[in-house]
Amino acid sequence: TAEKNLEMRTTSFYTSHEALLLPYEQALTRRDEAMGSGEYVATSGHFLWIGDRTRQVDGAHVEFCRGIVNPVGLKCGPSLEADDLLRLIDILNPKNEAGRLTLICRSGVDKIEKHLPKLIRAVKTAGRAVVWECDPMHGNTVTAANGYKTRPFASIVGEVERFLDIHLAEGTYPGGVHIEMTGQNVTECTGGSRSISEADLARQYDTGCDPRLNAGQALELAFLLAERLKQDKAATVPVSRKAAE
Repeated sequence: TAEKNLEMRTTSFYTSHEALLLPYEQALTRRDEAMGSGEYVATSGHFLWIGDRTRQVDGAHVEFCRGIVNPVGLKCGPSLEADDLLRLIDILNPKNEAGRLTLICRSGVDKIEKHLPKLIRAVKTAGRAVVWECDPMHGNTVTAANGYKTRPFASIVGEVERFLDIHLAEGTYPGGVHIEMTGQNVTECTGGSRSISEADLARQYDTGCDPRLNAGQALELAFLLAERLKQDKAATVPVSRKAAE
């Protein structure tokens, strides 16, 4: 029964959000006294990230995230230059620890091919340990003719595909995707298998902030991504191993 089986009554979960409101984050930051390390832990979430608009090298958000031991992320928009990125990496991950820093690229489908390769090459040349992640949402936000803020599903998929193409060409590893979604059947992003049109947006536009993928669109993206990764893996298997299989 659930009363006797702990696993049926509890579950492990991980939370992540942008470290935007610093008074909130500071109020929930604790010093680790139990383990004796004295390090600061942000208890508002397991993983916090710095937004593209608050990533100034000498800014308060970078200073806060520098001081906590949580793994942290950094949004990398198309205005971020390679030199500034390297400075931010050295501030946020001075020990060059694997898994400490995730770079969340949010260029947009039309800009990623110009922006991302130079960042990858700079980081690779400098020998910095980072996780590369793709945010295909924020760089593809548009305003529909009827005034609704939306994101075309085709652009979202397109940016993920180009993100994978670039890493394959550069010999680096894509570390994940960062999406905004809901399990509800909202009509906030156009396209997908249900072919949501701009006229459909008004039907169930429930977001309090940015447009999200609905349940069907999120699953569709997941299956497309899984199929693409499967193809990439098959393409990179050595000939000798393929013969053995």
